Amino acid sequence: TLNPEPEPGKPKQNPLDDQETIYYEGHPRLRGELGMLFIWTIVAVVLSVAGYFLWKRDVVNVWVMLILVAVGIAALFIPALLVRRSRYKLSNYRIDYEFGILFKRYETLELWHVEDIRLAQNPLDRILRVGTIEVISTDKSTPRLELRSLPEPKKLLDLLKQRVIAVKRQRGVVKLDMG
Repeated sequence: TLNPEPEPGKPKQNPLDDQETIYYEGHPRLRGELGMLFIWTIVAVVLSVAGYFLWKRDVVNVWVMLILVAVGIAALFIPALLVRRSRYKLSNYRIDYEFGILFKRYETLELWHVEDIRLAQNPLDRILRVGTIEVISTDKSTPRLELRSLPEPKKLLDLLKQRVIAVKRQRGVVKLDMG
């Protein structure tokens, strides 16, 4: 039988209650990293212009100039690459976190381990509708997790706070204050 009767004294559980609902899955938003984008753009311009002017003054040969310009152009892609090295999956039971480009690290933080959740947004973040959610947990491998440049962070924060309470209640987790 698919839906066996529960044991006496236990509530009947709906199988749909165990389904995972994904709140957000993806990379941080580049628009939330404008400072990094600005710095790498300056580096790209300086390298390209320096290469050109050094070549014009006969300080370096054409190959050195081309290398400097190519490195400058490549520097424009570094912010996108740095943002793409992180990937988040926030669901109603856990936060999955992937980090790295060539060598990847995968972490899972179960929501019942979460002690506190914070949202940080500067004025520009609020205009761009991004923010950083910081998760403090009792998990040994991930005591602090910073989820940077998330879209609609206030909505995600509220969903996570509600689910942390629900999951802890569901698991019977009780916080004891020894002070």
